[in-house]
Amino acid sequence: MQFVDSHCHLDKIKATQNEGIEPVLARATAAGVEHILCIGVTLEDYPQMRKIVGDRENVSFSCGVHPLYMKEQTYNAEQLRTLVADKSVVAVGETGLDYYYDKEQHKAQQESFASHIEIACEVNKPLIIHTRDAHQDTIGMLKEGGVERCGGVLHCFTESLQMAREAIELGFYISISGIATFRNAEELRQVVRQLPIERILIETDAPWLAPVPHRGKENEPAYVVEVARCVAALQGVSVERVAEQTRDNFYTLFSGARKT
Repeated sequence: MQFVDSHCHLDKIKATQNEGIEPVLARATAAGVEHILCIGVTLEDYPQMRKIVGDRENVSFSCGVHPLYMKEQTYNAEQLRTLVADKSVVAVGETGLDYYYDKEQHKAQQESFASHIEIACEVNKPLIIHTRDAHQDTIGMLKEGGVERCGGVLHCFTESLQMAREAIELGFYISISGIATFRNAEELRQVVRQLPIERILIETDAPWLAPVPHRGKENEPAYVVEVARCVAALQGVSVERVAEQTRDNFYTLFSGARKT
């Protein structure tokens, strides 16, 4: 039984910084994690992320500017175009809209998001979307940008079933994180129960959001197995079914990912 962690930040895991990346990857392999998608959140930090992780058969990369990092980091569309042209970059993002915090940044987020959508369609690589409290604008901009051409995923999903269904209609996948295991996440669990398994991905978003029973610890890719168990229980299927289907979904969406 093999799993895929469809979204994590290997370079930001303290264990990676303290003991090196090899033990973190070894624990993932021992847990049955065959592939990891390492996500970029700024263009400035991307080269260092690549240096820390190295070139590995079981790790792929994305490149983009996270909406919450825009205040402290710059966005350059031409630089992004150059970086995502690399064949080891299988997706554009993390990008999107987050209206939970600074309202003054909404316009800048929208401009960056629109540019990411345009570039993803140009290079025909899927989008990795962060969305929070921005349902209408997120879906509206995706439709306006013609994302059916590139596809993508709403990662670490915590929004409504309606939003999930609208994204799925656009050809998107919905990625479930360890949040679904949290005691206060019953609304999210109700959503997961109703999602078509053919459109579900699983992720850790490590080093954050460690799932039960690892709450309070730093998250890492090995723990994606717990997310799979949670999804299996909610969907009423076996963990093996979740592992197989989410792996297939991952490689269908991220066709550039290198299988081990």
